[in-house]
Amino acid sequence: MAPAAGAEKAPAKVNLTLRVIGRRADGYHDIESLVAFADVGDALTFSPGGALALSVAGPTAAAGGQIADNLVLKAARALAERVERLKLGGFALSKRLPVAAGLGGGSTDAAAALRLLARANGLAPDDPRLMQAARATGADVPVCLDPRPRFMRGIGDVLSDPLDLPQLFAVLLNPGVAVATKDVFAALAVPTAVQTPPAAICTGTAALLDEIARGRNDLEEAAIELEPAIADALAVLRNLPGCQLARMSGSGATCFGLFDSMDAARGAARRLRVGYPDWWVRATALGS
Repeated sequence: MAPAAGAEKAPAKVNLTLRVIGRRADGYHDIESLVAFADVGDALTFSPGGALALSVAGPTAAAGGQIADNLVLKAARALAERVERLKLGGFALSKRLPVAAGLGGGSTDAAAALRLLARANGLAPDDPRLMQAARATGADVPVCLDPRPRFMRGIGDVLSDPLDLPQLFAVLLNPGVAVATKDVFAALAVPTAVQTPPAAICTGTAALLDEIARGRNDLEEAAIELEPAIADALAVLRNLPGCQLARMSGSGATCFGLFDSMDAARGAARRLRVGYPDWWVRATALGS
């Protein structure tokens, strides 16, 4: 294989809030979610030329399932269906995020593949065929295509303009369990009605934290019923010195705790690694 011609980060997606509005006729659920991206994630490289191929390595690669089912390949095929004579090639994925963890790992990998293919084929970042391919690949792929903070609505296909959020400092914690999104939605109680989020969000850190604290993750209770370890992880985060808020991301099982500085987040992460060596723990920054 030729040397890699491009590389992209595939940052973890964190749902700071997630409200389920209701079940649709097609079986999916409409949601409203404030999404930010972490400075940790997977990494993807691309070598143009030849047949479409993918290799996967990294600490969480073994949990990622069959390569043939990987969303990187699905995204590439979806774009090839929309762009005549699209130049394909070989992808190499370094898998670092936990799988089925509420961090959009497969979706952010697929979005990174679309960005790499766009660059290799001279497609503009706002070429509508990229978003069409993202929507055809999966519900979370559109928000990951341009990974900046946004409100995400519908099934994830209706996006706000990027939000200028102040930087937040967080610890991401996964207690070593995987939760299938479809199982969490199947266990979900009747969704509660929600108000439409504001078009703009608070720009000061204190005001933003207050706004996030007033929110919730409607999937949290159902996920805990399936995996009680999530409740344990949230309790551990909330008991850490300096933790301002703890919540589950997405459909779980990864949880996040917010802290007032990167030093505080790193200190909390060190304590967690000592006390819970089998858990996946990362200190990170979230935001613009």
